[in-house]
Amino acid sequence: MPCQPEYFDAATALIVSIQRDEFGFDIDLARQPDLSAIPAFYQSGAGNFWVALHDDTVVGTIALKDIGEHNVALRKMFVAAKYRGSEWGVAKKLLHTAIHWARHHDVQSIFLGTTEKFRAAHRFYEKHGFSLIEKTSLPASFLFMPVDTRFYRLDLASDR
Repeated sequence: MPCQPEYFDAATALIVSIQRDEFGFDIDLARQPDLSAIPAFYQSGAGNFWVALHDDTVVGTIALKDIGEHNVALRKMFVAAKYRGSEWGVAKKLLHTAIHWARHHDVQSIFLGTTEKFRAAHRFYEKHGFSLIEKTSLPASFLFMPVDTRFYRLDLASDR
């Protein structure tokens, strides 16, 4: 479901805890101003921010940031460890929700950046039609994260 104000705190807490505790990034909420302004940053144009819930508990997030010219950046895709894998299908449902939204908002390409060490994420994105691209192939408006070293694109224009 699109993230509503009552879920902002739980969504941001989930994201920061995964970034810090699982992946060892030295990061907090204060250094991610986009998370303090979810409606203004993500929920405009062809963008949105979604949460996955289990019994009213936020167990996953995904966002699309409108970067112009019918392109979006996929960001903030996180799923609580307990809810990962095909048994729950949380990541797949979140991604399909975002792709469906993008198609209905005339998006031509979804871009994303990730790190080398997120090998499971690489397999997941590739399984769902994303192609590995060079950093130089990203649109100028793409928002780079310092940790990102691998980049992907999902072409939606070709399936229209």
